[in-house]
Amino acid sequence: MDKSVELYLMEMELGAGQSFENMTVFELLRPQNGGPEYITLREALERGAFTVTEVSEGGSVPELMVANKGDAAVLLLDGEELRGAKQNRILNTTILVAPKSTVKVPVSCVEHGRWSYQSREFLESGNVMHREMRMLNVQKVSESLRSARQFRSDQGEIWDKVAELGRDMEVPSVTGAMRDVYEAKGADLDGYLKSFRLAGGQKGILVFVDGQPAGLDFVSRDPAFAMLFPKLIKSYAMEAMLVTERRKRGRGKGDAKKALAKPSADEAREFLKKAAACEEKKYESVGLGWSYRYAGLGVVGSALAFDDKVVHMAFFSIDEAGGGVEDPGNMAGSRMRRGFRV
Repeated sequence: MDKSVELYLMEMELGAGQSFENMTVFELLRPQNGGPEYITLREALERGAFTVTEVSEGGSVPELMVANKGDAAVLLLDGEELRGAKQNRILNTTILVAPKSTVKVPVSCVEHGRWSYQSREFLESGNVMHREMRMLNVQKVSESLRSARQFRSDQGEIWDKVAELGRDMEVPSVTGAMRDVYEAKGADLDGYLKSFRLAGGQKGILVFVDGQPAGLDFVSRDPAFAMLFPKLIKSYAMEAMLVTERRKRGRGKGDAKKALAKPSADEAREFLKKAAACEEKKYESVGLGWSYRYAGLGVVGSALAFDDKVVHMAFFSIDEAGGGVEDPGNMAGSRMRRGFRV
């Protein structure tokens, strides 16, 4: 049965809300796996039939080459970090790499101070950049698609945000690497990982930080989501820790006691409604399928669909300091609610 993204979001099943410190996670559940068969980056690298390298010996900061020699499609998630080669990178958008294919993928650097080989091939780092950076990157990539039909980020902004993350978390890094912050805060992140449990059949999370909606991630197949779950929890947990540190220094808003209050399921539903009200624009994806970009009142997002089925979607609240809300009319001249099968 065909359903639009709007209906899909409105009919999303909310599971239990689990809380730790100033972060609450609601389970997103669906009874069936939807979309094509695929595996995650981690699984693909472990099988040895998938490689990520620089595009040439000299390299190119905004591009990497991926080669999938296996028989399964591989899902690469927006914000997912790759480490090694000439410098660590993150993926600018979610990509489904076809079996037996080679493709250049758009990336951004998250290690400003290195441009020399550590390895010939990239490894999986176990990290996804924190929610604030993902939200800003979704905005900038959407702007790039609208103006130039390219999945390009604002590289300078990303370097600035990585540096800010290191300063706020008091983690020095010789090469200005995002990964150094995650490594230094590993014990704290483990506290979050141990506190949030994966439910059977779970395909996503809707997260609140400091009592406010932060964002959601949905993946169509629960085995794939189970593999991505620790990365996504760490991404939002880093945000939760960052918000706490900023508040301690008088740089953040909100009351520490209110931040620990557990949001209700009704509040989670309200965020789904705001996401469902976004305007949509469609672009051909780098790999398989189509990339959809969303903007609305206080929300931005993206989705990847293949054969009219959603593979991944992510929506984020726009921070007040993030430059305000884009005019949804700039995202789509009309409400182009293309139907997705789910």
